[in-house]
Amino acid sequence: MRFGVATFLTDETIRPVPLGRALEDRGFDSVWLGEHSHLPAAREGRPAMIGRQHSRMLDPFLTLASIASVTENLLLGTGVALLIQRDVIHTAKEVASLDLISGGRALLGVGAGWNRQEMLNHGTDPRTRGALLNEQLEALKTIWTQDEPAYEGEYVRFGPILQWPKPVRKPHTPIYVGGESPAALDRLRQHADGWLPRGNTSVEEIKRVRKWLDDNGRSDVRFTLFGAPADKGALGEYAEAGIERVAFMLNPVPEAQALAKLDEFASFAAQYR
Repeated sequence: MRFGVATFLTDETIRPVPLGRALEDRGFDSVWLGEHSHLPAAREGRPAMIGRQHSRMLDPFLTLASIASVTENLLLGTGVALLIQRDVIHTAKEVASLDLISGGRALLGVGAGWNRQEMLNHGTDPRTRGALLNEQLEALKTIWTQDEPAYEGEYVRFGPILQWPKPVRKPHTPIYVGGESPAALDRLRQHADGWLPRGNTSVEEIKRVRKWLDDNGRSDVRFTLFGAPADKGALGEYAEAGIERVAFMLNPVPEAQALAKLDEFASFAAQYR
């Protein structure tokens, strides 16, 4: 099993460069950065888990590029990018550029999002965000794999266009889908290379999805578990169920606290290995 770290970086947390160096020095294989462009000021209906960090997050692609400049092997993932709030052509360029400058280390994790007001502020209709995301994923792969890509969908239309660079990884940068709902799993089956189940997803559910994918000709899908418990027995069960990587959740904290927590994660990973 491989071990990575997922986190939210802000202007108040550990900076990208020391984080990237610390992760690679401690033997982690990947970093996964979340995304929120802003936090709507209205507090009505806001989940209790939403905190200060959601309004202060650094842009994930700029941040990953910074980490790429001081690392050699660390995989650079979004966990997750809110593609439905982004222009798909710009995002195709950003991801391919990150993949190029990092030597093929980019991973694109995406999700349909949950903050309806945030979506609305970007002009995204929450009711159709799933269908939009599906078209965006198809469009991304078209841009990345064709010399004169064009796409004609209900929500995404363009082309023919010319856009380089193309991703270093072939046929394209791996796409990971987050979520455990039926719609998310169908998106995973149709459009993705990997799944990002949350750390509280049961072993039984992991096994069920693994079998379902196998039965549908998608035994190639890779699983990365987010926020997994630092419990050797539990991780053994997850590994047997098909999890290939665990991403420990690093809270958004200043450098000294972050490095101490990374030491704890690294110590546990070494014991597990």
